[in-house]
Amino acid sequence: MVASAIDAPALGSGLGYRPQFRADLFARRDEVDFIEIIADHYLDASKEKLAELELLGAHFPLVAHGLDLSIGSADGVDSRYLDKIAALIERIDPPWWSEHLCFTRAGGISIGHLASLPYTQEAVDVVARNVEVVRRRIKTPLILENITCVVRIPGGEMDEAEFLWRTLEATGCGWLCDVANMHVNATNFGVDLERDFERWPWDRLVQIHYAGGRQRDGLLIDSHDAATSDAVWRLYDRVVARAPVKAVILERDEKMPPFGELIDEVARARRTLVENGRWR
Repeated sequence: MVASAIDAPALGSGLGYRPQFRADLFARRDEVDFIEIIADHYLDASKEKLAELELLGAHFPLVAHGLDLSIGSADGVDSRYLDKIAALIERIDPPWWSEHLCFTRAGGISIGHLASLPYTQEAVDVVARNVEVVRRRIKTPLILENITCVVRIPGGEMDEAEFLWRTLEATGCGWLCDVANMHVNATNFGVDLERDFERWPWDRLVQIHYAGGRQRDGLLIDSHDAATSDAVWRLYDRVVARAPVKAVILERDEKMPPFGELIDEVARARRTLVENGRWR
């Protein structure tokens, strides 16, 4: 077994927190090992949102997942945004926190979504410079998530697996492996994950995201509005067996099912962790 990318405790099988199931979550809190919050929801928080954060932290281990750090921006990270993230991380003191390997701002203007980086050495160098700025401000380990992309940026010098591997090596960050995103990109771009599985940076893995998606206009979309598919579960099982994962999170944002169906998925994910010695 390879060593873990960071020195932190395993957290088990958890849920991405969404306010609409808060009552159900607390009614069945013994069935959820930890919670992932969306960091951006608490950066300019009202007293009510801060009280919610305190309540979650009193009952669950927390990790934070950011949306708008724009770690791949060529013009650097926004210092005001970084200050807010730093304050949140200091408040909840998680074992690690995560962001997407992408850019969300260019020329100081927000583009409103997670945009794929070109798979080039120049982009790797940009991310490494930005991570160093973040690391000087926030000591808690940062892990980076692979995203889906609609089109490949022209001029790429490598494929996604090599780009991710080089980026994690250059930054020293751990990996948040979104197995649903891997499946979506492989399906839409004809990548053979069976053949290429060992080319991904499994020794950097810290956390997993999984979710359900759907077909739209001939493409598979990571829509977080359906149950996790059999194909994603098969990939999840293989990743957990291969890599020293510390925590897994179910993401669901739309078309919420009865809460018991989410708990069933969390339990399904936990069984694989236990079977592979990743969780008690």
